[in-house]
Amino acid sequence: MNINFEYKDVSASKRLENMVSEKLDKLEDKYDFIVNSDVYFKKENTSSPETGLICEIRINVPGSTIFAASNSPSLEASIAKASSDVKSQLQRKKEKMQMH
Repeated sequence: MNINFEYKDVSASKRLENMVSEKLDKLEDKYDFIVNSDVYFKKENTSSPETGLICEIRINVPGSTIFAASNSPSLEASIAKASSDVKSQLQRKKEKMQMH
């Protein structure tokens, strides 16, 4: 699967890219209809210590786009939450495809 990474106000990191690639590769093994994905890492100026680092995952599948975003104090936590959200959306998409 082709994964595009974009960074805004965050320095590029191979470790983060590998973490996301691992999670998305597992999803691709389970959901073979995934075309490609885009991952965005952003830093947001905020007064709350509970937020500030954002991970957005956009997965292109036939007919639609699946999107999830998470805002947490660490990029690792944001990655885990966004990938979990994407996984549940992919599951629902697969169930709908099987009905037709």
